[in-house]
Amino acid sequence: MNGTTANARVITKLMFRLLPIQVLLAAAGAVNGIVSGFFASNFVGVEAMGAIGLFSPIRTLLTALSVMLAGGSAILCGKYMGRNEQEKMQNVFSLDLVIGALAAAAFTVLFVILGGLGLTGSLAGDENVGRYLDPYLLGQAIGVIPLVLGGMLPVFLSLENMGKRTMRASLLHIAVNLFLNILFVRALSLGTFGLALASSLSAWAFLAMEALPFLRRRTHLRLKLKKLRWGESRSIVKTGVPWALSSGYQTLRGLLVNKLILLYVGSVGISALAAADNLLSVFWSLPTGMLTVSRLLMSVCVGEEDRQSLTDVMRVMFRRFVPLMCAVCACIMLCAEPLTGLFYSGSAGPVYRMTVWGLRILPLCMPLRIVVTHFAAYGQASGKQGLAHALTLLEGLAGAAGFAALLIPGAGMNGVYIAHVLGVAAALLCVVGYAWRAKKGLPRDMDELMVIPADFGASQEERLDLTVRSMEEVVSVSRRVQAFCLEKGIDPRRAYLAGLSMEEMAGNIVRHGFGKDGKSHSVDVRVVHKDRDVILRLKDDCAPFDPGERQRMAEGEDVTKNIGIRMVFRISRDVRYQCILGLNVLTIRI
Repeated sequence: MNGTTANARVITKLMFRLLPIQVLLAAAGAVNGIVSGFFASNFVGVEAMGAIGLFSPIRTLLTALSVMLAGGSAILCGKYMGRNEQEKMQNVFSLDLVIGALAAAAFTVLFVILGGLGLTGSLAGDENVGRYLDPYLLGQAIGVIPLVLGGMLPVFLSLENMGKRTMRASLLHIAVNLFLNILFVRALSLGTFGLALASSLSAWAFLAMEALPFLRRRTHLRLKLKKLRWGESRSIVKTGVPWALSSGYQTLRGLLVNKLILLYVGSVGISALAAADNLLSVFWSLPTGMLTVSRLLMSVCVGEEDRQSLTDVMRVMFRRFVPLMCAVCACIMLCAEPLTGLFYSGSAGPVYRMTVWGLRILPLCMPLRIVVTHFAAYGQASGKQGLAHALTLLEGLAGAAGFAALLIPGAGMNGVYIAHVLGVAAALLCVVGYAWRAKKGLPRDMDELMVIPADFGASQEERLDLTVRSMEEVVSVSRRVQAFCLEKGIDPRRAYLAGLSMEEMAGNIVRHGFGKDGKSHSVDVRVVHKDRDVILRLKDDCAPFDPGERQRMAEGEDVTKNIGIRMVFRISRDVRYQCILGLNVLTIRI
């Protein structure tokens, strides 16, 4: 196995290790939406489902705020992590939480005013639905702060390699929401206020579970309100804007589509779309989790200027994520009627049939959207803001709303569903068109499809990728490193030191990292010759081990102990260690 293939396998393994946590995080909100929909349709009334549907664009707007801050901070933190700039990571973390809390507080006040004074009539358009929307908005006001902050902390927990806490928090979120719905809606008959109150209080439980490690100061990242560099907030917002715009576009699209549905179909169409969206939201958690994992990895790759890993992330998306999503979509379409039965009974009713067709058509968006959002995330991380904005505009608003306006007069609700699919397809064509224009022809490989600049990272001629799986391979790989350096014109002394450093550090990983947990491991070795520098990078998935910390601890001890680590630090110009998303990454400059 060569180093390139091994690197792809490491990336694939890492992505699928992180995926379940992110999927469960996204699914928690979706499951809670289904729980709310179930209690609304069965214990409050169809008009309550209409209120939930009308609030959906507003909730998307709040999600836009959280996603903007989380997405911008994730990309910036990933880049700073790739460059080992820890102080800047701390500043981004603190700024992110402060800005999110202030914005959420403003929305809380707005919701209290609108719901308390009964000013939601323009949103409802139906007096009966409006009576349900006012108390629902008041209940949702209680949960704005945990909704916004709770959407941001998982990014930082992933960076701290504490993803399992997010999983526990998500399960707690679902359990508390279910219990409170039974209490407030079924037992106490609090109506839509009870639906919203259950959602809000469960969001606070979720936030408390997530925040506990930070409050107990068991994390590297800590909230520091003193000496905040507010100038970084512009970078957070600028970097995260495409994701905010995506959610913002979806909010506007929701408002426009709701108006079209009320005009051509009626409130029964709003209820059908709300039910279909609630049911599909669980399955949307899969592409959402996929995107979250890929976005974080892409930002780290951009920070490290790791061209190979960057393209490997995209290859995993095409080869693993998209086929998996296609299989899931086929299952959804086959089970459309049983799923609809969770909300509505009686197959003769119009709302039932409309919901069934929504579950048969809307899933087609999912595989296409995985590709579109991955390229939008890459555009953000790599500074291609124009591409990111174009994709979010087409997929989030212009395509779907435009096609809906054309199709709904003749096709009714099915026209709305088909419009969503056509909107994502238009964005996908934009990806190919962007690469075609940049390369003056049809892209032939992943590098060309992504339009990666020629000077980004190290080319294949400038690097050597190898894999170490045993002690027997350590010496042979060391010789290949030395030979590579000599071929590139590096003087014999530096070439020898490069091979020796690789042998000592890779051997240390094999001796002390392999075999401890009963799992198979390997060391991904990369040697880069660029701008007269010789850079060694060793990456492994063993238990965290910082050789720099060990070297500092060894000072003053017996000079015969840790002699290999001492030697590498003495002969190297710079040695840096990071634990990135559960991977040990050691960079040595000779």
